[in-house]
Amino acid sequence: MMDIYPYPDFSTASVEVLKYLSQRLNFNLWMVTRTEGSDWIVLKAEDHGYGVKEGTVFRWADSFCSQMVAGRGPRIAPCASAVPAYAATPIAQQVTIGAYVGIPLLLESGALFGTLCAIDPSPQSQAIAAELPLIELLARLLCSLLDNDLKLTEQIRRTERAKVEAMTDVLTGIYNRRGWEQLLTAEENRCRSYGNSACVVSIDLDDLKKVNDTYGHASGDILIRNAAQIIKSTIRKQDIVARIGGDEFVILLVDAGCEDGSIIVERLHTQLFTQGVRASIGLAFRNPSLGLGNAWQEADQAMYICKRSHKGMLRG
Repeated sequence: MMDIYPYPDFSTASVEVLKYLSQRLNFNLWMVTRTEGSDWIVLKAEDHGYGVKEGTVFRWADSFCSQMVAGRGPRIAPCASAVPAYAATPIAQQVTIGAYVGIPLLLESGALFGTLCAIDPSPQSQAIAAELPLIELLARLLCSLLDNDLKLTEQIRRTERAKVEAMTDVLTGIYNRRGWEQLLTAEENRCRSYGNSACVVSIDLDDLKKVNDTYGHASGDILIRNAAQIIKSTIRKQDIVARIGGDEFVILLVDAGCEDGSIIVERLHTQLFTQGVRASIGLAFRNPSLGLGNAWQEADQAMYICKRSHKGMLRG
């Protein structure tokens, strides 16, 4: 049996486990996945016929794995159509699945992270059931690496932010554009490896030009500093805020899903308005197949639509 511990992290080990299992059992598709809300995200794939790529998102409720985790179907089904719960799933109507393997990936806390799974268009021999202990062992070893990686995540984030501490905006003390871009790239790498959710918020102050023209740039600077302080005090400790232009701010909401992002942005909008700062805000959620760079663009577009409509906030 392969030894996955020489591999440095969960992501690298996942690739090697999938290669090994593909060679051993010869299923057309092996995957390591992440469940995130209603999404079922492909983190790693060893594909030989289904056309599934890393970052592909399916509906969790449509999958065999959701039925397996709920206890409605076995972890190994040599003939998937013989299992009523599997035969009735939407995905069985969309693609040909003759045989199935699925093992939950559980965190140390007992929470479900995702699955190690495989499908093949042809039914398999009942003899593959004997492979279950091996596949479960590999899944447990992956979970051990995953837990170690996740425990290091916060420490790694602190280290990254310390390295870019010099990349701060002189006026506000928050990150500048260069610092933002480096931290955004680092977080995107984590999102790709672990399927983390994240949101990007784009903010533009509505009255800076008017304040500068009427009261002078010193007053404009005060407005910018006040806005930065309001934003920083409203977001969570793990989030990132930067000033990337004269009156432009961006926020990365780390480990935030749709509901979390909407709540934080609503709170931010209220705090700015209450303290007399008029701003246009755009919010976009990370699409696993497109990444945080695309979410930034979408948040920016949503913010400009919002600015034109003068509605104060629009979700992208």
